[in-house]
Amino acid sequence: MLRGSRVTRGSARRAARRFGSVVLIDVASNPGDLVPIPPVARRLGQAFSTAGHELYLVGGPIRDALMGRPVNDLDFATDARPEQVLMIVGRLTATVWTTGIEFGTVGVQLDGQACEITTYRADRYDRVSRNPAVRYGADIESDLLRRDFTMNAMAVSVVDRAFSDPYGGLADLARGVIRTPGAPEDSFADDPLRMLRAARFVAQLGVSLSAEVTAAILKAANELDRITAERIFAELNKLMLGLYPRRGLEVLVDTGLADVVLPELPALRMTVDEHGQHKDVYAHTLQVIEQAIDLETDGPDLVLRWAALMHDVGKPSTRRFADGGVTFHHHEVVGARLARARLKHLKAGREFTEAVAQLVFLHLRFYGYGCGEWTDSAVRRYVTDAGPLLERLHKLVRSDCTTRNKRKAATLSATYDELEERIARLREQEELDAIRPDLDGTEIMDVLGIKPGPLVGKAYRHLLALRMEHGPLARDRAIAELRSWYLNNA
Repeated sequence: MLRGSRVTRGSARRAARRFGSVVLIDVASNPGDLVPIPPVARRLGQAFSTAGHELYLVGGPIRDALMGRPVNDLDFATDARPEQVLMIVGRLTATVWTTGIEFGTVGVQLDGQACEITTYRADRYDRVSRNPAVRYGADIESDLLRRDFTMNAMAVSVVDRAFSDPYGGLADLARGVIRTPGAPEDSFADDPLRMLRAARFVAQLGVSLSAEVTAAILKAANELDRITAERIFAELNKLMLGLYPRRGLEVLVDTGLADVVLPELPALRMTVDEHGQHKDVYAHTLQVIEQAIDLETDGPDLVLRWAALMHDVGKPSTRRFADGGVTFHHHEVVGARLARARLKHLKAGREFTEAVAQLVFLHLRFYGYGCGEWTDSAVRRYVTDAGPLLERLHKLVRSDCTTRNKRKAATLSATYDELEERIARLREQEELDAIRPDLDGTEIMDVLGIKPGPLVGKAYRHLLALRMEHGPLARDRAIAELRSWYLNNA
């Protein structure tokens, strides 16, 4: 049966429909028949049914199953109260956790599968924090009303496959549209993070926002100030790792969300001067992200995607008009500083932050390569400064070429091909990826007869510079160069 569903039997019989990444398979009468019920869910369902309670598979697993996407997490809703849930699952497994029990959620590990079981809820929010005042609901329909979007407000009984869709989630999924079960203004006031989740689903699923959801976000964007930086960063990362991050980023900018969480992005929408001396940096950035994604070889690369997103954020503050042209001198230096500051504000990890900032800092250096005038020393320094980021730097630099001039694009590509070939040749000659001075710190102290201190570091850096310039040195020459330097610097 189609319990509460707005999908008609006729529309359910239609052939498969495709909208972006959304695929709905032909259905005879009950969409619940399309949702695989894993053995662990059937086992739980039988236990709850025997105890006289309902158990529904809810939310994301239903959406993903109907889209033909893999189902990883299993979330359930039930009319049983938490203490009753504990009694039922306690007969099946000893692996139970209650960290979310104050919100009505009990977690279990059963047959190697993690499951979360939550009592029907009809929460109320104080609209100051994201924490709801938990109030248990009477039925599955009231529980689904509190969900973020209609496509996540569907449920299937694990006992008889009854399909519950009181707010038209299946129809919205078929149309590829994000709507909220209730009024979007109320939904976003209850939990502002849902606005970022909307943008994230656009990036992950290729869907679009309904007009009323867009209008509500435009009014409520500033409410994101209530959300912690860590949660914002987590949503932004999920957006960036989606199949369509450009679409998600456009939603952030068009709705004003980016002004709150990522202001460097809308700042790139600089007006092109009347002479057309520079391209739209915002559009260019989105294109660079897409081109970087095309170069990924081992799945989504979050560091590379963030570097592509931030690589030109230094341009607005460095733009200068002179002699009929426009310049952005040192925008890579300013951009690296801005990228580092934004990621620190978002509470990103230090290693991640420094990797993104270093790629932003280095992304322009190749343009000094010209037609191959770099010495071997310059090539070594390029590799050494990039360190473990070199392959990402290759991809970022290549992605940064968005010119429509085919001859210019071909020249840039060929020039970078030549640089990579030189790097490969040098690698054959020496261990370029791990360049070290010809004497280490202990040897420096032994040769000079000095103790640990700043002078050892200066001597080390001098020998490293020689190594960059001349390649590997014989030990006798390295000692002689060190002593000569020491006489002039001691």
